[in-house]
This record gives sequence, C-alpha cells and structure tokens, in this order.
Amino acid sequence: MDKSDKFFHSVHLDEDACKGCINCIKYCPTQAIRVHNGKAKITPEFCVDCGRCIRYCPHHAKVALYDSLEEIKNYKYTVALPAPSLYSQFNNLTNVDIVLNAFISMGFDDVFEVSAAAELVSDATRKYISEHRDDAPFISTACPAIVRIIRVKYPTLLPRLLPLKPPVEIAAEIARARAIEKTGFPQEDIGIFFISPCPSKVTYARSPLGVEKSQIDKVVAIKDVYPVLLQHMTHDESRLSPIAASGRIGIGWSNAGGESAGLITDNYLACDGIMSALRVLSDLEDEKFYGLKFVELNACNGGCVGGPLTVENPYIATAKTKKLHRYLPVAQTHASSYDNIEYHWSAYVEYEPVFRLGKSFRESLELMGTVEDITEQLPGLDCGSCGAPTCRALAEDIVRGEATRNDCIYAFHEYINNLSKEIGFLTQSLNLSCGSNDDSMKILEDYIKKLTTELERKER
Repeated sequence: MDKSDKFFHSVHLDEDACKGCINCIKYCPTQAIRVHNGKAKITPEFCVDCGRCIRYCPHHAKVALYDSLEEIKNYKYTVALPAPSLYSQFNNLTNVDIVLNAFISMGFDDVFEVSAAAELVSDATRKYISEHRDDAPFISTACPAIVRIIRVKYPTLLPRLLPLKPPVEIAAEIARARAIEKTGFPQEDIGIFFISPCPSKVTYARSPLGVEKSQIDKVVAIKDVYPVLLQHMTHDESRLSPIAASGRIGIGWSNAGGESAGLITDNYLACDGIMSALRVLSDLEDEKFYGLKFVELNACNGGCVGGPLTVENPYIATAKTKKLHRYLPVAQTHASSYDNIEYHWSAYVEYEPVFRLGKSFRESLELMGTVEDITEQLPGLDCGSCGAPTCRALAEDIVRGEATRNDCIYAFHEYINNLSKEIGFLTQSLNLSCGSNDDSMKILEDYIKKLTTELERKER
C-alpha cells in the first residue's frame, strides 16, 4: 500500500467555501488543519476522518466525499447494508421492516442489516475475550477513526486492539456470499452498498485497517438515503416482507455503550466523543485503569447516531433507539447460522509515526528540545491567529520548516516595531551625516523594502 492509499481520507476542503477563519483548527483532535494565505489546509497524514471539522465549520467548507445513490445503476445486483443508526432517524418507528422494505422499493435487490452482523461480532468478541482474558483490556475496533488515532498516536496500545473485523465488514461478506449463491453472478456484477452515518467508514471502505481489501463497494450517506426512504415507506404491515434479522443487541450498537452492553459484562468502559476518547486512550497508556475487560470508544458524541452524515440530533436519536427497543427481541442473529465466517483480522495494524519530528529517535529528541525552546519564546496564548491551533503546534511547524516565528502575530508586531526603530535610527544618522549619503540611503531603502515585503506577506 503506497502512502496515498495508507493516508487516504474522505474529509476534504472546499476552497471556494473556505473563508480562512480558524474555527476548524481549534476543533481538530489531531491538529491536522492549518490556515495559511486565507485558506485552510488538511494534512492527510494527521487526519483520521472523525468529521469533527464538518460539524464545526460555519461556512460548510469541510465536506465528506462519498458515493451517489445513482451508482446502483452500475451493477446487475445490489445489496443495501443499513447501519444500525439509520433506524433512529425516523419518528415513531415500531417495525424495522418498514425501513428495510423501503430499500427494496427504492431499487435495491436485497438488504442485509449491519445490526445483524453486530450481533455476530458480539458473540465473537465474548468468545475472544474469554480465550484471551490475560491480555485484557481490549479496545473496540468498530470505529475506524479510533483505530486510526491509535495507529498514529498510541503505539503501545496497538496490541490491545480487538483483532476482529467490524460489523460492517462481516455484513458485506455475508451479503456478497448470499448474492453470489442466489444469482450466480460474478463478484464484479454485485454491488454492496453501505448506508453510513460518518465519513470514517467511507475511509474504511476505501482504505481498510485489519483486512487487505473491504467487501464494501460503495458508501452512501444516511442523509442522502433518508429522504428517498421516506417516499417509499409504508405503515401497512400486511404489505411488508419479513427481512429484519436483528434485535436489541445489534441495533443498540448505534448508541454509545451499545457494543459493551452486547457483551453482557460489567467490566467495561464506554466513552463517546473524540476528545473524551483521547483522554481515555492517554489514561490507558498510563495504565490508570484496573480490572477492565473491554473499552468501547466512539469518535462521535452519542455514538454512531452522532455521525456527521446523519440527519437527527444525536440525543433525540438515542431516545428514539430506546423507544424502538420496546418492540424488539433481545437478539435474532445466531453464530451457528454462519459457521463459515472468519471474524479475525487478516492484517494487523502497524504504527505510523507521522508526528515524529526527525528521521530517528535521537534526532526527534533533539528537535523536541528545539520545539520547547521556541515555544518558550512564543506568547503562549494559543490564539490561533498564526494558522496553527496552539503555540506549541506553531513551534513544531517551525521545526519542520513549514512556518516561521513571524507567523505569530505578536512576534510579527515585535519584528515590525524593531524594523521601524532601525529605520528611525538610520534617518537620524542621515540628518547628522556631513559626507556622502549614498550608502546610508541604500541601507534605508533596503529596510523600507524589507518592511513593505513583510507587511504585504502578512496581508496575503
């Protein structure tokens, strides 16, 4: 896998919409965004596609790239994989089959619930933890953004990643196998479409971690599918085909703590929101927790229901999920029905030291000292006016050669003030000079030109 594939990301900048404000740099959890020359820039090596910048950009300049529903026309047979969080987008939903049948009505040939695969993964997780209890706690790998953050920031936690495929991948594998058996079509004629709540799962489909290649062909946003489904939904249950194959455990994965609840254990920690997740990861690295078997981390507030590609408020969606639970059995999918599934990863996640300053540990250590020295020279206000989120981030950019000290507005003011004083001193010297003024005039012109250049650069 080359560098562009390894750090592929689905969150992009719309330069035309970007106004150069600094809201995004303050909210990015990995400090992947800088603002220079009036435009934001996303560093692909740092970005984990959590989508937080999409939420907080007031000008809608951060966008998620995903596939169009029109893509279903490019396959002979298509299967929809609705995420568990999709059901919480609808008001007063009491029967999941209403939504699933709407997929068939809108043009898909088949539907397989990701929540059904989630129940299978819950079974596999319980078994794995039981067999490897001495290696606990294990960190859930269901959220791609969390896995990517661990890959670049927490190398000591890589062995704690649960080496099982996420439910969406298991669902895609089952859906493809069923479609091939039913139709006899070759794989390339079958389109597996995941209906996603977030951009991180778009990235997973294109550049997965834990498997060499994902069985997902296309990823469509919930917000694009939602209005189409509404047109095809019917509440006449006599006209519905029985498609639903999951219960509370599977659909509960859409909310924070839902995955942990499916493990039927009290020795777990569930956390939602990327900033809270970072704190938990740091505490895990410092071994501050004792007795845990499982750690569930969700990048989005509220869990997957809080994804940037959904339409409902995450807290309202959580309430809707709990209401839907009243009408569901505990579980419907059973592992004995899918004996041939391989749940384990086929490739382990390796550490990517993208934040390392030098080419070696020794060089990085020396440069860290330089960063500390530069940081001490900066005002420490973390105002973001330089285009970096913090003074320390600016210091790191300076060490990398991507910025200068004068990018700090306060340092720049000091620099201009010193230049002005020197110009004043030269002017005074010229007035007192009794000889030729050619050399002094040349020096004065050079200082004025330097001052003008710096001011013009700042204006840009």
